[in-house]
Amino acid sequence: MILSPVEQSIKRKIEAAGVPLKDWDISINYGIKTGYNDAFIISGAKRAEILAECRTEEERRRTDELIRPVLRGRDIKRYGYEFADLYLIATFPSRHYNIEEYPAVKNYLLSFGIKRLEQTGKEYIVNGEKIKARKKTNNKWFETQDSISYWDDFFKPKIVWGNLNLRAAYAVAPEGMFVNAPCPMIVPADEYLLRILNSKLADYYIRNLGVTRNGGYFEYKPMFIEKLPVPPQKGTSPFSEKDSESQIDQKVYKLYGLSKEEIDFIERQ
Repeated sequence: MILSPVEQSIKRKIEAAGVPLKDWDISINYGIKTGYNDAFIISGAKRAEILAECRTEEERRRTDELIRPVLRGRDIKRYGYEFADLYLIATFPSRHYNIEEYPAVKNYLLSFGIKRLEQTGKEYIVNGEKIKARKKTNNKWFETQDSISYWDDFFKPKIVWGNLNLRAAYAVAPEGMFVNAPCPMIVPADEYLLRILNSKLADYYIRNLGVTRNGGYFEYKPMFIEKLPVPPQKGTSPFSEKDSESQIDQKVYKLYGLSKEEIDFIERQ
């Protein structure tokens, strides 16, 4: 893509002022892919049912720890989220759970049939209906499809966002709140970084790394986010909790040293 002189100047200034996020001491990963959300993502009412079926207090405690609140892309808004009372049965293969220690969860999952849950990629005919198992992996039938070796990151504050959006919409999810793929996340969360990511300048740079879809939607993949150069914070953050979005944008322009002509160009986008 051929850039105009002002676009070239903006690009140079952004890249000169910041360090790409891939070189920061952070981790950028996707949320959890279960392979079968209908079984592994449950309502608050179903969670209560499963907990009520636990036969001992110890089983109830273990089960309560296993079923975690989860956000989907549609739940994540700009600087916030709307919890839809949904929960994830977080049987990550990397945690090596013994399903026999969770009989209430086991009984619930088995209600879908092992043929739907097994990770073989096979197809079956069940009661005249074609059933396809989850994709082939080495994981057990009651485990999520992805191993999630970074499972402990979900127990830390994290910056999260929906994968497909019309504009930047990043928020902080608290420790213990999980996110469902294809939502990505950055750990640890940082308010300074959050404000820069939500700024018009950062969004302009990131969206120029990929192709915008019909309707103006852009896929905010980690491979694009990690390329954003961000000036390391020096001392006190330039941002205040009272800053409006317009004030944040102006402070970000200043961080990157943009001229009035360059600012006007971004504002017109």
